[in-house]
Amino acid sequence: MELNKALEQWSGLLGTENVLDEPSAQALFGRCTSGARRRILGAVRARENAEIPAIVAVAARFRVPLYPISTGHNWGYGTALPAQDGCVILDLSALNRILDFDAESGVVTLEPGVTQGILADFLDRGGHPFLVPVTGAGPTCSIVGNALERGYGITPHADHFGAVTALEVVLADGRVYRPALSGLNGVALDQAFKWGIGPYVDGIFTQSGMGIVTKMSLALARRPECVRAFLFGLEARERIADIVPRVREVLARYPGVVGAVNLMNAHRVLAMSVDYPGDRLGADGLIPPAVISELGRGNQVMPWTGFGTIYGTKGVVKAVEREIRQILRPLARRLIFLSPELVGRLSRLAGWLPEFLRARVGKRLDMLRRSLELVAGRPNETAMPLCYWRGGKLPEPGGAMDPARDGCGLMWYAPLVLMKAEQVSEYVAMVEAIMYEYKIEPLITLTSISDRCFDSTVPLLFDVSSEASLRNAEDCFHALLKAGQEKGFLPYRVGIQAMDWITEDGGTYWQVVRQIKKALDPDGILAPGRYN
Repeated sequence: MELNKALEQWSGLLGTENVLDEPSAQALFGRCTSGARRRILGAVRARENAEIPAIVAVAARFRVPLYPISTGHNWGYGTALPAQDGCVILDLSALNRILDFDAESGVVTLEPGVTQGILADFLDRGGHPFLVPVTGAGPTCSIVGNALERGYGITPHADHFGAVTALEVVLADGRVYRPALSGLNGVALDQAFKWGIGPYVDGIFTQSGMGIVTKMSLALARRPECVRAFLFGLEARERIADIVPRVREVLARYPGVVGAVNLMNAHRVLAMSVDYPGDRLGADGLIPPAVISELGRGNQVMPWTGFGTIYGTKGVVKAVEREIRQILRPLARRLIFLSPELVGRLSRLAGWLPEFLRARVGKRLDMLRRSLELVAGRPNETAMPLCYWRGGKLPEPGGAMDPARDGCGLMWYAPLVLMKAEQVSEYVAMVEAIMYEYKIEPLITLTSISDRCFDSTVPLLFDVSSEASLRNAEDCFHALLKAGQEKGFLPYRVGIQAMDWITEDGGTYWQVVRQIKKALDPDGILAPGRYN
């Protein structure tokens, strides 16, 4: 590796202001909510798409590994850190143009620096009736980055890579990959038809380091005439198994009409709505069950909360609402249906309440209002206070939340769980037992990604400034991975601290992945160690 020569050539290509040495890069990109540490050798900032092949050519010439990031806001999975030590960050956040938009079909082509917030502003300015593929990670997170991690959301196109129709990718040798139809003068067809012709290759650029995605086309969900959320509670923790077949029935009956359904335990809901009760902990350092129950009663949070959304015409939504009531009512308590407009009106009316009521009711209504904005395709920070529950300094009012900058300790355990009652019950018991053993509160969400499977997201919250707290969280995370593997609960994605774990079995799948990587990137220049 000839790092200094590479940095010198990149400076000539991009300007010295867009090339950072090791200390500057470490200061800018070295903070991570997971507490992971990597040696970053430097960073280069691309200013436009056309520069990427030349940047890669310099890296290949001097054998300097590059680690591309979109915005670097991969909270809980590595933030902006490379999977391995000794990389130069390739920062693509300045590539934030929306390159093409078909206002009839809703297919948008964008660069990796386009965030949820940028796309929302673009659609609003043009009056385009389409939804942003939102996540709970906030408006500053990349659309491309989330889709390449095969992330998901809660709007009708819940599978974000499923909505991707075409990619443009710079390979390790500087060639630019485009799908087959684009090479036959069919760019518009590639943007409309995901599969193209011949072997489907686009998928190898997800959850991998096979190339640098510089453009992505994806189909946006059309904004429906009516959006209505439904909420319900379960009176006992053990009823989670009983509700699973009914959730499955709702999803199977109304695909494309009912979005993802979330099932959240009381810990998870309280972490987003009340301050951490640090002065009321038990001798074991955990929140006692009696305190959880008390906080739940005071904030109308039941042992489990369900949250889903219906999308469609007013007639369709009304009919589906009626049938959902019939399916869920035998078990669900406080089953209510709300529109964003209704909650907005209630939030405004709360301002007229006496002060002692306004603080309690107004806060709850505001959280509900922002949650409904999210399911209606408006990115916001509704879910992000979760990151700050156990630590971190909240920004000043009006400032964007940045959990890495603000000192939050967070890593995600995100396994797939079959949508079967016995599987869900066993999974919840496993997570609770292990997390209580490691003295970490079990915040559990189950999000449907089909009528067959949940993805569960479990945040491990800890004090990132304490080495002991960090080591305990890491041990808990690996205990969850190991126990989950034994019971058949396997992650749909992992952070940089688990890349070796996920690839170590050496089976045929990972042999083929390594062969493809070697063929495309024989010198391991691009994102070494990432899912490989």
